[in-house]
Amino acid sequence: MAKGKIIVAGIGPGSKEDITPAVLEAVSQCDVVVGYKFYFRFIEHAVRADAKLVDSGMKQERQRAEEAFNYAMEGKDVCVISSGDAGIYGMTPLIYEMAKEKGEDIEIVVLPGISAFQKAASLLGAPIGHDLCLISMSDLMTPWAVIEKRIKAAAIGDFVTAIYNPKSHGRYWQLYRLVELFLKERDGNTPVGYVKNAGREGQEVHLTTLAEFDPEDVDMFTVIIIGNSQSFTDNGVFITPRGYYREESSEGKNVGQNIMIKSFQTIRKELKNPNIPTWKLWPMLHAIHTTADFDMENLVWMDEEATRRLYDKVKDGTLKTIVTDVTMAASGIRKGALERLGIEVVSYINDPRGAEMAKEQGITRAQAGMRLAAEEHPDALYVFGNAPTALLELCELIRKNKCHPAGIIGAPVGFVHVEESKHAAKPFKDIPKILIEGRKGGSNLAATLVNSILTYDDAEQLKPGRDV
Repeated sequence: MAKGKIIVAGIGPGSKEDITPAVLEAVSQCDVVVGYKFYFRFIEHAVRADAKLVDSGMKQERQRAEEAFNYAMEGKDVCVISSGDAGIYGMTPLIYEMAKEKGEDIEIVVLPGISAFQKAASLLGAPIGHDLCLISMSDLMTPWAVIEKRIKAAAIGDFVTAIYNPKSHGRYWQLYRLVELFLKERDGNTPVGYVKNAGREGQEVHLTTLAEFDPEDVDMFTVIIIGNSQSFTDNGVFITPRGYYREESSEGKNVGQNIMIKSFQTIRKELKNPNIPTWKLWPMLHAIHTTADFDMENLVWMDEEATRRLYDKVKDGTLKTIVTDVTMAASGIRKGALERLGIEVVSYINDPRGAEMAKEQGITRAQAGMRLAAEEHPDALYVFGNAPTALLELCELIRKNKCHPAGIIGAPVGFVHVEESKHAAKPFKDIPKILIEGRKGGSNLAATLVNSILTYDDAEQLKPGRDV
């Protein structure tokens, strides 16, 4: 007796309109149709009048596969239907596994269908426009430890992530854990869309954010889609851009700025804590970009809103002068920004008056330079990238009411009095400060922190390097 064949067909998410013509034709031609009884309503209009329908309940997939093989061995053509796409959490893998187990040489044909995540995505807008992954939360055949490992990988990898089987009567906490894991890697404003009964009666479409998402509002028939770091919403539409407009909008005026923009985008994706306010994120990105040291995420210390407060002084014209402890720190501040904003940079380290004062009073030239600066520019922004003695001197001058700086950038580097100098600056609450904790620092780091202040109006767009 000639053997029949098994056609494994995905019938889509649930509406007749979402079933492909190829699947409808297969259903209409087969002698036997096997499937979960709930799904027969969607294809019964296409079934041959003399065809046999073999239905069964949930969790009876092996039984349905056995039935399909039995009828195929009798020479009948069998169509095994599966919701969505039969190859995605459907019957296709089981049919192939069973064929291998039985050693039966039966023709197997697979017909794709529209998956639930695709239907949900179309209802939300365009959330899966870039790399994505699918995760099933069902732990019936996959240990939770494996599922959690995959969740972490998806979150770290910045994949758009579609969640199947998010919840059941027995699985009430797993979705909360997923949200917790994603919030460690994604901004709380990341768009999240979820659709109940996609393509079926009772369909509901919801759009929220990762921080506001409520796991209590979903059930087993809900598909959830979590955006990546580039996803956004616009007029109620969930969009994950492929990159066409992003490349155009982020394009800098020259090669140097383009490289800096892409570097900042890379750094932001690799930060351990994505939920950093802009006023702290902007100088931190500059610090990491300059040093390639992600420890700066822990070392950049700032007064509340320090960057914004200092930029406001630049914008209203009250900050007109920057004093640096050494000339190297001055050289790293972008000349284009200084000219654009009308700001002067001065350093007294090589001033002959300072050299004479240092010799007479037994102090360092850096200390002497601060005393001269306090007399001539008491309200300047003071920047330190080398000499801790200069920062300590400034702190003493402030305590003696001999100057009141517009702000302090403290990044002296070394092993002697370095940490103490930074601690000494912190108590001046009314002076906005950006400090590099510990022994690390340097003139290049101090200069880049100044540059972050001068370009703070570019922070929201994450578009650095205007004056490069």
